[in-house]
Amino acid sequence: MLISEKFPRYTEYNPAVPVWCVTPGEGGGLHRFFDTSPVSPSGRYLAVIRMPYLDRINHAGEAADVVLIDLHTAEEQVIAQTYGWEYQLGANINWGSDDHSLYFNDVDTVSWEPHIICIDPLSGVKRRLEGSIYRISPDGSQIICANATTMRRTQAGYGVIVPEDRVPRNFGFVDDDGLYMTDTKSGKRRLVVSIRDIFDQAQPKIDKSLYEKGECYGFHCKFNPQGTRLIFTMRWYQTDEAQPWNQINKKLDFWVLTMKPDGSDIFVAVGPEQWRKGGHHINWFPDGEHLSMNLDIHEEGQVKLVQVRHDGKDLRMITDRMPGSGHPTVHPNGRHMVTDTYAWEPTAFGDGTIPIRWIDLQTQSEQTLIRINVDYPASSKDGSLRVDAHPAWTPDNRHIVFNGYVDGSRRVFLADLSCVLET
Repeated sequence: MLISEKFPRYTEYNPAVPVWCVTPGEGGGLHRFFDTSPVSPSGRYLAVIRMPYLDRINHAGEAADVVLIDLHTAEEQVIAQTYGWEYQLGANINWGSDDHSLYFNDVDTVSWEPHIICIDPLSGVKRRLEGSIYRISPDGSQIICANATTMRRTQAGYGVIVPEDRVPRNFGFVDDDGLYMTDTKSGKRRLVVSIRDIFDQAQPKIDKSLYEKGECYGFHCKFNPQGTRLIFTMRWYQTDEAQPWNQINKKLDFWVLTMKPDGSDIFVAVGPEQWRKGGHHINWFPDGEHLSMNLDIHEEGQVKLVQVRHDGKDLRMITDRMPGSGHPTVHPNGRHMVTDTYAWEPTAFGDGTIPIRWIDLQTQSEQTLIRINVDYPASSKDGSLRVDAHPAWTPDNRHIVFNGYVDGSRRVFLADLSCVLET
């Protein structure tokens, strides 16, 4: 990957690998998530969202910039504005199958209906698609998403903002909400599987009597690398609140489900009985059959790095030598993992800086590749404003992109991990 010499090097705390700040100007930006490459398929361009302010959450009808960065020249260009964003994943920017297709969320501020924009960032030509985007399939043909407007019922920061009276509620087992899929060619959206379908069909069977009086909402979703199965997560709560929002720190039950892209063959990979022990951030292994996550599997007060089959079988620790943390991913070589750390986790440094952790499963050892600050004053007032590093692999699987808070602003960084991959 060619990286312009015009990008300033990040040298604080003496990183073990080369690191560049790729948003050195006004800052205020972030890349999407730990499971998504913000770098284009060719490796030349990087897409981020730039928020208009850092000290409060956004309101309905407030715009953010979609920014294209040329890694060869260090040139930065605002290619679009969007009203469909929040502070954790931005507008859920995803690259399509080539450098001429970039997808992100937007909202019509007259009808308050979310929709997807596909833009050719090189020509500026735009196309509008139905629905919302969370993740695109590996071949770029299908987009999946839960209801992006209801995500903030369970957690703020991940969907789109519309007026509160436009956000529906899912009482009981609804059959008109669940996981949606948009065809990128036709632009049409359909409901692949409803929340009712999942409660009726998932294996092992879910005891519906425990959940019939509450509310259930979809959240994360992602394809495996082969495009043959996908993850869909659901969150359930019961409350007397007139308008419940951001229930993440209250009593929630979680399901991690896997299924075929047509909504069939539904399994509970990780259910509430495990999630209640304490855990977070599920992702696919490169083999497309197993999932990785952080889980306090033995209820010892510390999450471990664990794996489980897509059907919920063979739940076990990946390693017992190193604790879990942050947002872990397994490299395609199967030997290495990269993850970050929340500022409050034991693996953090305690001063607002966190490590980008490099774990070698063969030697059962780990190394801090990079130390980066993620703390800033507003994040202590509203957790959805926090900066998560979200280290994500680029298409060549030799570089990572991550977020930080440096020189008074949110910034995005790129690191070359070639030297540690070759050891």
